[in-house]
Amino acid sequence: MSSSVGWGEAAFLGLIQGLTEFLPVSSSAHLRILGPFLPSGLDAGAAFTAIVQIGTELAVLLYFRKDIYRIADTWIRALFNPALRKEPDVRLGWLVILGSFPIAVLGLLFQHAIETNLRNLYITATMLIVFGLILGLADKVGKQKYTLDQMSWRDGIIFGFAQAMALIPGVSRSGGTITAGLLMGYTREAAARYSFLLAIPAVLASGFYQLYKSWGVEGPVSPGATALAAGISFVVGYGVIVVFLRIVSSRGYWPFVVYRVILGFGVLALLTLGYIAPH
Repeated sequence: MSSSVGWGEAAFLGLIQGLTEFLPVSSSAHLRILGPFLPSGLDAGAAFTAIVQIGTELAVLLYFRKDIYRIADTWIRALFNPALRKEPDVRLGWLVILGSFPIAVLGLLFQHAIETNLRNLYITATMLIVFGLILGLADKVGKQKYTLDQMSWRDGIIFGFAQAMALIPGVSRSGGTITAGLLMGYTREAAARYSFLLAIPAVLASGFYQLYKSWGVEGPVSPGATALAAGISFVVGYGVIVVFLRIVSSRGYWPFVVYRVILGFGVLALLTLGYIAPH
């Protein structure tokens, strides 16, 4: 067993990150689960996961560049022009800012647990199953009638706390926010698009913080291999955004619900049989 994650392994994890970040299946869970099956047998760690997510968020910035520019431009102009302050884009801008506080505060308060105890695979597998079933229920009972320009302050706060649940591997950042959106009556596409926009501040802040924190510190993955993984996640992630928005608009989230439940029970079986360790 190697003492570090190799370049090929890092590239593979970057591919998995790009494929799973925007799907409601928990990218952090996949990176955590696959660690024991790598040739090195190592968990790449929470810092690697956070840094590689910078790549997928750059894909979000590129894909939603027009929406982001419009929201930011209107929000900034509204600071100096009171007539614009009731515009939906201004409210959306404030809601993204407000909704980023729960995950930032809770992430700092529970940082040690997030990087250690909460990476227990029993917890990961359970979260995959439980939140997968909740997503399925939300997709079935949600009214799916509201769009983003109808979002209230209450809804924005709920979205923020739903995103914070993703601090636990297995919940899924997009899965948590999408589930909350569906339960509040938003359309599938609106919930998905907002989950992407809301994730930008939190993921970039977390990624650059971990990059700063780990700079010069030897970890399981070298800086070069981490950069390669982030680059791959950017390219793959962009393609996934395009396909994902088309799928959920017409077919719903049930394929992801089934996948999460199967994966969760599969991991529990491997743990019970002793093929993988919980930590």
